[in-house]
Amino acid sequence: MATRLVTVFGGNGFVGRHIVQRLANRGDRVRVACRDPESAIFLKPLGNPGQIVAVKANIANAAEVARAVEGADAVVNCVGLLASIGRNTFQRAHVEGAGNVAKAAKAAGVKSLVQISALGADADSNSTYAQTKAAGESAVLSAFPEAVILRPSIILGPEDGFMNMFAAIARWSPVVPIIGCPIMPKFKMEAGQDTQWRFPTFEFCDFGGTRFQPIYVGDVADAVIKSLDSADAHGKVYELTGPRVYTFRRLMELMLKVTGRKRLIVPYPIPLAYITAFFMEFVPGKPLTRDQVRLLKTDNVLSGENPTIKDLGITPQGIESVLPTYLSSYQPPSGRRVRMREV
Repeated sequence: MATRLVTVFGGNGFVGRHIVQRLANRGDRVRVACRDPESAIFLKPLGNPGQIVAVKANIANAAEVARAVEGADAVVNCVGLLASIGRNTFQRAHVEGAGNVAKAAKAAGVKSLVQISALGADADSNSTYAQTKAAGESAVLSAFPEAVILRPSIILGPEDGFMNMFAAIARWSPVVPIIGCPIMPKFKMEAGQDTQWRFPTFEFCDFGGTRFQPIYVGDVADAVIKSLDSADAHGKVYELTGPRVYTFRRLMELMLKVTGRKRLIVPYPIPLAYITAFFMEFVPGKPLTRDQVRLLKTDNVLSGENPTIKDLGITPQGIESVLPTYLSSYQPPSGRRVRMREV
């Protein structure tokens, strides 16, 4: 297959680094466009000398974006924010930035453009994140109608900010919160053994909270490569999910099983989560925001209205085989094999 020059915006990020690696493995030249080229130096060993080059490009700066796509055969935009911080707002990154990339790619004669959006992108959503993701898709397709839109569910992998965060919390906290579960337990009467008497039982987090259909980051990267290579994918929107649906509670149970920790899973109702998020927004990095809480009020699963990752010829991996590859580092020392030096 002919060698291409592919510009990857946000190639130094969680998803971008996996895309860069796959492009390099297939022999493509990769131009990593990011705000700080020094932060992308770690990507260079993934390819041959000179195969991976980092360039400075703020996605909100149209002139820098135009320079970054000049001479490129294909472009991938995987820039995204989980929280608006300072000038890095959802509007600038998801809408204006995505529009800048699409306009520059069309003007430069780029053959293929892949825009990574998010499952649940909806102009009518109560979440600003979901609203701007939908607006970004519209801006991209308006400027570059042949673009491929990929909507992944929650993405899991070695550097993810979801499972790693809760595994870190479980290191020191005796409880793991399930945001969205009502604080009142479900009550029912069950018959006892060898008796006609019925006894009350209580179940916290009975329905398990928000439902997710998480996908492995490597599968998302594979979907990007397939989208760039397939002319049939142009102009389509794909929903990328894993093979199974999990509740928030089930994901936490899997995390605790892999990390070998016993923690109490407790309900954390939406009103309380809003209050917590308000104060967490003053913490550097904003680990939890009110907008994220609003997102958790809606299930993050396939809509059934668009083609899926299987339509790209990819069979997604189950997360049960993925989680042990990176969450095992959160196991307590007593659960690890310790090598003793012989005297």
